[in-house]
This record gives sequence, structure tokens and C-alpha cells, in this order.
Amino acid sequence: MIFGGRYMDKMFFEVRRAVASDIEEIRILAKKSFTLYAKNAGITEFITPFEETYDDVLKAIETTNVFVALSNEEVIGSVRIEIKPDKTAYLSRFGVSSLHQNNGIGKILMNAVDISMVQLGVTCLYLHTASRMFSLIRFYYGRCFYIKSTNNDRGYIRALLCKEYKSEAAQKSADNIRCSML
Repeated sequence: MIFGGRYMDKMFFEVRRAVASDIEEIRILAKKSFTLYAKNAGITEFITPFEETYDDVLKAIETTNVFVALSNEEVIGSVRIEIKPDKTAYLSRFGVSSLHQNNGIGKILMNAVDISMVQLGVTCLYLHTASRMFSLIRFYYGRCFYIKSTNNDRGYIRALLCKEYKSEAAQKSADNIRCSML
């Protein structure tokens, strides 16, 4: 599955599944993205992407759904989704280069995720994010996620967010503004 388009008038980008030749760029992007994330969220505890090896990313590419957004052949965004046996999925390592944020790249990556989840018959997509990151919470709400719970198991308050795909609960919810179209 490859998606493409234009943004910022002159730059072409594409979204596709990650391949082994993307690994080093994915690692660099994850470290930079999560450094900024930790700083903005006030997280002082260990963040997993900081220690991720080439082999860790290769294993993710081989065993999960890893998408990358590229501009001029450079990885500018990535996301990972693990499909569970119960037809739910967990999204992790979602990041967009700081130079390309607020230009729709995150939305386009999430569109690719949505299409993939529907094609795979996933019923719910879950993710964690820092609850004090208003911009991320707002972004995910705009993509039809809701906060299912919070915890403090990593030394900061993390919100567990959920997005339902074609569920009766999503379709019947009065507060679920136009999110039942998937």
C-alpha cells in the first residue's frame, strides 16, 4: 500500500510500508521525536526508542506493520502497529520530523493506518501518550480516539487511547462526532 501527495506546494511525499533500508532513518527519527516528546511532556524516565538497535527495528518491520512517510526519499515520519490475535491493535513509535510537523504528515500516516486496520478487520486500535501533551491528545481526538484510562506505571501519567472501527458502540455514541464513518 503506497499513498502519495503534495504538501507545502512543492514537496512530494509518500507513505508506504517500511523496508530494511529505512531502518537507520527510522531510528534517528524516533530518537529525535521522542527526545522532543519527553522534553515537552516533562518525562525524565527512560524512553524505549533511545536504546533501540538496528535489530530491534528490523524485527518490528518483520513482525508488525511499520509505515513510513517520505519526502524526497527521506523518512520524515513513521508509525508501528502490532495486530493482536483478538483483532485489536496497538500503535507505537508514532513520530514526525520536527521540521515537517503541522503540515499534515501525521494525519496522512494515520489515514494509512486507518485503511490498513479496516482491511485487516481490526476492531479497536489502542495507543499510549502522555496525558499532559495537549497537542497530541487533541490530535488523537481529531482522529476519533478517546481516553479509555490513565496510569502512572512509567513515572508520568499516560493516557490509554482507543479508536473503534465499525463497532456498534462507536456508531451509537451521541458524542462520537462523525467518527463512525470507518
